[in-house]
Amino acid sequence: MSGDGTVGKALDVLDQVAAYGQPVRFATLLAESDFPKATLYRFLQTLTNQGMLEYDPERQTYALGVRLVRLAHAAWTQSSLAPLARPFLDKLSAETGQTVHLAQLDNAQVLYVDKRNAAQPVEMFSDAGKVGPAYCTGVGKAMLAFLPEEHLERVIAQQSFHRFTAHTYTTPEALCAELAAIRSRGYAFDREEHEPGIICIAHPILTATGRVLGAMSITGALQATDLEQLERWAPRLQRTAEAIAQEAQTWRFPDTHFQHTGT
Repeated sequence: MSGDGTVGKALDVLDQVAAYGQPVRFATLLAESDFPKATLYRFLQTLTNQGMLEYDPERQTYALGVRLVRLAHAAWTQSSLAPLARPFLDKLSAETGQTVHLAQLDNAQVLYVDKRNAAQPVEMFSDAGKVGPAYCTGVGKAMLAFLPEEHLERVIAQQSFHRFTAHTYTTPEALCAELAAIRSRGYAFDREEHEPGIICIAHPILTATGRVLGAMSITGALQATDLEQLERWAPRLQRTAEAIAQEAQTWRFPDTHFQHTGT
């Protein structure tokens, strides 16, 4: 539960509704809520009145409201790398024939902000708008590896270390060793750590001062490629990440207080 007062609690309720991915009844929300019945109902009413939620009286369900669509579009345009990066992603996907992802950190998780499908798409978890774990995805590890130490410690402390596959890192120690290797190499791999049969090579997108803006990956299925083949694209992936970072120099992004000294 949020510690940021009434606004934070209302956003917790909004997140709860969003997590279902479909309209949800009050009773279902109440069963999993930390709020008393009257408090939860009051927050739902307020969010509905503000257009952040929509209530269907026939089905008696709550769903995300159209006001959020407008806000999401504004956020995608103003705060996301996606609009300026898309031409670069399209070109890279066409050259490699693989799926290309673009992601940014959302607190301690990975937010996929764009995805350009391969010529022959493979079904996988990651779609634009989805949130995934940072500790077992290529883009997540690529970003974690280049965070300032204090920020990294906080993010690692928030990881669940759930074992998704036999290859998932499940301890902070194992993850930190992997991040050290990524810093040395300059890019990350996903070795079926999040989804069986899905692998990738990922590169951070960094400012000239080393601040993490995001990360991008070339992703494929083991049935069609392997890590050795994907690694051949490392120089091209690096150039694309650098081009996006350069393009971002003239773009305004929200700064966080987690920055390198002097940034």
